Amino acid sequence: RNWKATFMLEYDDPQERKARLARLIGVEAAVWLRVGSGKPIEPICNEDLPRATATKTSAVHFMRFELSEEDAVALHQGATLSAGVSHPEYHHSVAPVPDFIRQSLTQDILQP
Repeated sequence: RNWKATFMLEYDDPQERKARLARLIGVEAAVWLRVGSGKPIEPICNEDLPRATATKTSAVHFMRFELSEEDAVALHQGATLSAGVSHPEYHHSVAPVPDFIRQSLTQDILQP
């Protein structure tokens, strides 16, 4: 099962944006999802075209998560969903994602 997402880094100030994007190279590959206590699910990123250079990352990345049948079933049965970013310059997670969001995503995106 595929779950598509857009990852956007937003900085209003152009100078701050330039500096941050230079430090966040590879951030798109550091995004993850986890169903229950399973292994992190890593995204497949930017399949349409490269969005980073050797000196900066893009402010927008397109990613696709491939969930196993077991993960999809577990979500339908109420397993928790966690999401995060584990990059040397940026760490954040939501563990678990609020249940109403998990339910909505499960219903809308992961139909059995």
